[in-house]
Amino acid sequence: MSNCAINLIDKLALIHQHWSPRVVAEMNDIQFKLVKLEGDFVWHRHEDTDEVFLVVQGEMQIGFRDREVTIRQGEMFVVPKGVEHITRAASECHALIVEPRGVVNTGDTVGELTASNDVWI
Repeated sequence: MSNCAINLIDKLALIHQHWSPRVVAEMNDIQFKLVKLEGDFVWHRHEDTDEVFLVVQGEMQIGFRDREVTIRQGEMFVVPKGVEHITRAASECHALIVEPRGVVNTGDTVGELTASNDVWI
């Protein structure tokens, strides 16, 4: 157990690639991952788990087939399990993702944006 608080801004400074979530903490089987987003991600779904996005800096959108939700700094949104979605940001956005250990960032879609899992910073 560490005696130091986790500084999200300092950890974000260590991330140099968009769409590459990095684990900063873990509670039971839940991981807290920081990510930098810019542009469009890929349409995907997570069949077995919800996914939480909390915007640390900037603004992002989560698109669904029938609507879009905008999340601004200090706001969070829960994407329900099994719901197809796409994340996007017109300009760089920094977010904290909360999800179970082992969840693949692209869910049921594997491609060039599929990131290595369980990478800590």
